[in-house]
Amino acid sequence: MKIVMVPSGFKECLDAEQVAEAMARGAGRLGNKIQVEMLPMIDGGEGFAKAITKLKDGQLIHLEVTGPVGEPVMSHFGLFTENGVRTAVIEMAAVAGLSLVPHDLRNPLHTTTYGVGELIRSALDAGADRILIGCGDSGTSDGGAGMAQALGVRFIDSLGHPVQVTGGGELHHAELIDVSGLDPRLKHVTIDVACNHKNILCGGRGVARVFGPQKGATPDQVEHLAAALEHYASMIMDALGTDVRFKPGSGASGGLGAGLAAFTGAHLHSRFDIIRDYIRMEDVIAGADVVITAEGSLDFQTPDGKIPAEVARIAKQHNIPVVAIAGTIGKGADQNYHAGIDAYMSIIQKPATLEKSIRKAPLWIEDTTECVLRQIFIGLAIAERTRIEPGTAAL
Repeated sequence: MKIVMVPSGFKECLDAEQVAEAMARGAGRLGNKIQVEMLPMIDGGEGFAKAITKLKDGQLIHLEVTGPVGEPVMSHFGLFTENGVRTAVIEMAAVAGLSLVPHDLRNPLHTTTYGVGELIRSALDAGADRILIGCGDSGTSDGGAGMAQALGVRFIDSLGHPVQVTGGGELHHAELIDVSGLDPRLKHVTIDVACNHKNILCGGRGVARVFGPQKGATPDQVEHLAAALEHYASMIMDALGTDVRFKPGSGASGGLGAGLAAFTGAHLHSRFDIIRDYIRMEDVIAGADVVITAEGSLDFQTPDGKIPAEVARIAKQHNIPVVAIAGTIGKGADQNYHAGIDAYMSIIQKPATLEKSIRKAPLWIEDTTECVLRQIFIGLAIAERTRIEPGTAAL
């Protein structure tokens, strides 16, 4: 029996490769009863640049840039050459991710994507012909304004003075956008963005209202941020003639998708569509008897383009059963049954603090993986025992 394990990372705990390693250890407890193939799945979030660069035998470039709260952080981007094309891989989570925002500073009105622009600039300095940007696990909601400023865009107030936008909450101080100083090299590169296409910038399902609370915003701050991003979209429309308010993917990473599309000419792709160009995911899944996937939190949002649901969608095209394990099981998790996940299970078997859960996660993933596999073997044993031989009448 072949089991294919396709986990994502557990946000602020383990990246996809670390989750895969823990699952592999759990499977190893059963000896050689099964054939296991691991496929750590990256969705543009934590670990994206490292995974793609490793897969392509490229190199990681390490450098210091501006972090989400304005302090310097060490970050990286990948670089590889294939078919004569020099590609840089940037992961916004490695420079403006939620894990880089201290808990006492989690206010999306005051976090910036400036470092993302610095990474893009460094990729251009390195001679990139193409830039692949992963959007996920963000700690910002500035619509990509910080990124734009790092690339030469200026925000101007009603008196004609420049405004330094250091967070989404400050966008309302600007009245117009000046793109005359935008880095001209952007016109000569192709920029592809791996993002969740269902995330949009504005409106009732806009990024401020859907994800603002997760990043520490109070209800009043959510409304302030939503209004600021509406104003931002209007300024982009006036400056560039581009409407990003409801563009698919515009809300990715706190609206970074909108900024990338507007100022760099980036193409926003459904993350699995673009990642398929790099990982032979479908071929691996198609060869499985059972697929086991994993995610930090399984809830009503999972069917909206998250890894377990996308994995299940592919598996169901080949009539393969899917089991998901998760750090937590949240509200509306049962909606995942309709998304192709046949069963799910939490790694947390008794009440525990967040700190303990994070510390014990690798071991609990091992235990849960072993448990899932043993249940599969029980099912196989029952099926074998009750199998009706040809010519035998059913009871």
